[in-house]
Amino acid sequence: MRFPSKETVESLRRQYPAGTRVILRRMEDVQAPPVGTRGTVLGVDDTGSLLMHWDNGCGLNVVYGEDLVEKEE
Repeated sequence: MRFPSKETVESLRRQYPAGTRVILRRMEDVQAPPVGTRGTVLGVDDTGSLLMHWDNGCGLNVVYGEDLVEKEE
């Protein structure tokens, strides 16, 4: 896995501050919540992953460059 630059991580932190609501569009993990699950961003770690609390109770993080979410409108 290739880690993002400091600039990319800071950009992600501005784009997804704590409290941002997102919808899961893709996650390749057997324990992943179903596509379409909504959740709240708790923060962004140093690898660019979104630290999550999914509405269904799952806590699996969104991995930078692998998984896909979009902001809720």
